[in-house]
Amino acid sequence: MPLRGSLLAAILQIYRRAPRLFADLATARGEGRLMRLMATLERTRLLIIDDWGPEPLNAEQRRDLLEIIDDRDQKGSLLITSQVPVARWHEIIGDPTLGDAILDRVIHRAHRIELKGESLRKRNAITTTEGLTNTKEK
Repeated sequence: MPLRGSLLAAILQIYRRAPRLFADLATARGEGRLMRLMATLERTRLLIIDDWGPEPLNAEQRRDLLEIIDDRDQKGSLLITSQVPVARWHEIIGDPTLGDAILDRVIHRAHRIELKGESLRKRNAITTTEGLTNTKEK
């Protein structure tokens, strides 16, 4: 039963950092298995794209992203995390027409959650550093 559960979990959600997702797509294209990967991304109930927008998309990445989002329409959820404000996403996509198409499909049904304040990583790093300092002083 554990194997069946882990297979089910794999089908229910896929998590990828955006740069890794685009690298996986490029590799799959080169190995002739792009359609299989795209079908997997389409079938999953929840696709999580983390760290969206650290660098602009190239033409191939723009087309792939549009296909992924379009294929998933009304079939599953899409969660995108980014430190880049939504107002700059057109700039990251890099093509006004494809940018409009992608963002129209993403934003018109989106629930946006904007987090404010210090990052947890930074806060945890400060806590860890303080803990090490306090340990040394004892």
